[in-house]
Amino acid sequence: MAIARQVLCLSAFLSLPLVRSVPIRYSVAEEAESGSLVGNLAEDAGLTPAQLSARRARLVSEDGRQHFRLERGSGRLVVAGRLDREELCGQSATCMLPFELLLANPLQFFRVEVALEDINDHSPVFPEERVIFKILESSDPGSRFPLEAARDMDIGSNSIHTYSISPENEHFSVSFESHTESYSSVELILEKPLDREEQSEMRFSLLAVDGGSPPKSGTTEVYIIVVDVNDNAPIFTQKIYVGQVLENSPVGSVVLSVSATDEDAGVNGDISYEFSQTVGQSDNPFAIDSISGEIKLTKALDFEEAQSHELSVRAVDGGGLSAMCKALVEVVDVNDNAPELVVSSFSSPLPENTVAGTVVALFSVRDRDSGANGKISCALDDQLFFSLRPAYKNYYELVTVSALDREETAQYMLTVTAADAGSPPLTSTHTFTVDISDVNDNAPVFNQTSYTMYVRENNVPAVLVGAVSAADADVGLNAKVTYSLAPVQPAEQRSCSCISVNSENGHVFVLRPLDYEQLRQTEVTVSASDAGSPPLRANVTVRLVVLDENDNAPLVLYPAQDSSPPSTELVPVSAEAGYLITKVVAVDADSGQNSWLSYHLLRATEPGLFTVAVQSGEVRLRRPVTERDTVKQKLVVLVRDNGKPALSATAALSALLLKDLSDVRLPHSSPATEDEGGSLTTYLIISLVFVSLLFLISTVVFVFVCKRKELKAGPVLYGADNLQSSLADAAAAGTLPRAYCYEISLTTGSGNSEFKFLKPMSPHFTIFGTLNFLIFFSEFSVF
Repeated sequence: MAIARQVLCLSAFLSLPLVRSVPIRYSVAEEAESGSLVGNLAEDAGLTPAQLSARRARLVSEDGRQHFRLERGSGRLVVAGRLDREELCGQSATCMLPFELLLANPLQFFRVEVALEDINDHSPVFPEERVIFKILESSDPGSRFPLEAARDMDIGSNSIHTYSISPENEHFSVSFESHTESYSSVELILEKPLDREEQSEMRFSLLAVDGGSPPKSGTTEVYIIVVDVNDNAPIFTQKIYVGQVLENSPVGSVVLSVSATDEDAGVNGDISYEFSQTVGQSDNPFAIDSISGEIKLTKALDFEEAQSHELSVRAVDGGGLSAMCKALVEVVDVNDNAPELVVSSFSSPLPENTVAGTVVALFSVRDRDSGANGKISCALDDQLFFSLRPAYKNYYELVTVSALDREETAQYMLTVTAADAGSPPLTSTHTFTVDISDVNDNAPVFNQTSYTMYVRENNVPAVLVGAVSAADADVGLNAKVTYSLAPVQPAEQRSCSCISVNSENGHVFVLRPLDYEQLRQTEVTVSASDAGSPPLRANVTVRLVVLDENDNAPLVLYPAQDSSPPSTELVPVSAEAGYLITKVVAVDADSGQNSWLSYHLLRATEPGLFTVAVQSGEVRLRRPVTERDTVKQKLVVLVRDNGKPALSATAALSALLLKDLSDVRLPHSSPATEDEGGSLTTYLIISLVFVSLLFLISTVVFVFVCKRKELKAGPVLYGADNLQSSLADAAAAGTLPRAYCYEISLTTGSGNSEFKFLKPMSPHFTIFGTLNFLIFFSEFSVF
């Protein structure tokens, strides 16, 4: 049988309704014409014709042969073709044709049994057209001469009922006796003594009539030869011999032996055995030894074809007298047929979200053997996700028992093993290949929990900085991943709009040039979404770090390099080597080694007199001052960062070499007169008072500002100029090692007489500092 003809899709069904427990039974006469009505199957099954069509009703039989046809439009069950009861059921007393009515949406089936009723379509048939009897003339009236009974393929009332002789014969009558349904005996009875000299032979017809309506008959010619005295016929030791033989017995095996005796002597007592031709057994698998009476096999037997054989054995003596007996050979079944598995419906592929209990396949099993050899049990090799459960009679369902996951197992090879109870048992297997179809149950997964990407500042527009990648365990559209920037929630901080991601491959681009000094890093959220319905997505954080480029030159904070004249540092001539003259302070807006500054003496009036600390920028005396050194020294300090290429700036400053603070003179001035000296003293006192007041006010304000900045930002560099916020950040980052506070003022108004009093100061200005300043100015005025 073709499996494809019996496949019905069950994937849409979640459960199988209960099968009708009592079969629907009908009866129909054999040889009914094609299209003859058997019954209204739709009505008896509780269905409407519309339901039959909608649910694709069809008939399924175990042997695959369709004896009946279902008219979906009317729901009638009609005969599909010629039905011959004798061909289908042989001589069985009952002839039942079972099949199933199979429905879909949901899957349901009904057991239907149609009894095939016998009609009188066969006439009785004698095994031989002519029967010859040699009867001794000395035979006594009442002697019986057995005949081979006629056979009628019909059963019951349509079988043979009577025998008669035509034309009537005064010497013989016929006796008919039925022993069993399959065995009856017919005998000629001698009614009147024979006289060979009067009539040496006789001819008449033996007529067999069945009980049908109208009755049918069959005849055979009986030829009687009257012979001279052989007054003892052979006699079998048994009327019926019964033997058993295994169906796998080898050819030549002795099945049984028959035996007859004859009381006559000589030729009249010699007995030979032969088979009498039996109706329906022309292809006899047995042979009999004419001398010994042993019945042997001539070819292999098959229990499934014939479970028993009925043989007629005749024993004939040398005088022509004979006797008849029956030999019944029962074929004993051996386990030579493996179970057969027939699939009625099968559903594949299954969605991975199929609920437990879903019917995957419906199949039946059968075994042509009998008894324990035909008793079948089924087993499934995988009991984790699927199982077998009985449906009805010899039907089984293959059902799911737990959730399926295509990502774990995309295909199941389910092997069903059917085994009989024979010894040894025979088995057969059938493999169901169940494919699992995908549903969108897996969100994309990024290959990293977060991404960090780098871009150098001043980048070109639309530069590629990296890529994100996500994989989806599903397949097809459910696994097709696209990328996008996740929308910013109102409560979140707005991210930089300079980042873009390619939706197909996840490449991340920076759309515009970035400035490290304005933006050092930013974060965006990238979303990966599959193409399932509904789509599933996952998010990942991408952090973009801007790498610094050396695009900012150092900025000199002190000494101030504006348009004002360079500041002048006072150096006593008595200073020793290493004396700190001043400190060049500079910052760089870059970071890392791009902001590492080094200080170098570029030019000096006396290059060997000064040295500049490379790391700190401190300007010190390299050696003691000598009388040959020029009083006013000019220095240029080069400040260079550590970038590649390096950027630099210069700081110009002056140093005045003095023996003592009282040596400060105004070069090229003439001696003042006494009157001019008095006026100058007056002016100086007034100026001193004004400057002192102004200085005190400035100091208070200065201290107040220092206090506030200490509280807010920690160490801060205070200078002559206000610093930009970015420079302050650079100082706080470590470019400036500690805070300095300088007092920068005091000039005489002449370029040659400029000087600057430098003194490191504490943010907490005291009254002693003010007194020292006043004493200095009073000494200067006296001078």
